[in-house]
Amino acid sequence: MDTVNRLVPILEALLLAADQPLSVEQLFRLFMAEGGVTKKDVRAALELLGQQVQGRAIELREVASGFRLQVRAEYAGWVGKLWQEKPPRFSRALLETLALVCYRQPITRGEIEDIRGVSLSPAIVKTLLDRGWIREVGVKEVPGRPALLGTTPQFLDDFNLKSLDELPSLPEIKDPQQLEAALLRLGANAPPVSDAESASPGDSVEPDVPPALVETLH
Repeated sequence: MDTVNRLVPILEALLLAADQPLSVEQLFRLFMAEGGVTKKDVRAALELLGQQVQGRAIELREVASGFRLQVRAEYAGWVGKLWQEKPPRFSRALLETLALVCYRQPITRGEIEDIRGVSLSPAIVKTLLDRGWIREVGVKEVPGRPALLGTTPQFLDDFNLKSLDELPSLPEIKDPQQLEAALLRLGANAPPVSDAESASPGDSVEPDVPPALVETLH
């Protein structure tokens, strides 16, 4: 058995056992002690693994942090039946805020409030920070020096994106119609949300935002 074919089942086992995506570099380091395995071999084995799982319920997906094996989108509904309670959806206010950070970053809280026309709840910012989807990327050099917000690699991983370039193109968000378009794009790939992160008092939940499309295996 050649090196690449030998690596395929090992990589499958590693990716199934890992609790987060693994990069080519991380995987390569696991084989360094053996010798004779190159990064090119790892990449070739990953490509072969991706081909082998075609037509199965799982897929090999590359996101910002690396590769992972996950349940295909079309089976997410069945996987969701494993849990008795249907996870609540994100509040519309939270998704609107996340959409603005995605498409207008870096952006300040004040700029988000100007576009949405309402005050931004501190709980929404805290939720996005706690989930690791946004972070402070600097300050705006204006009076008060407000923090500038941007997205994180964790956001890309959780929304099945390899980079921000994979976000659907959208004109610069300046009005409610454009914000609505961005909201629908983000909602389509939104991962599950816990009870603690569901709509806070006063937030309306957007009924048309789809639930998560993909559940990871771990």
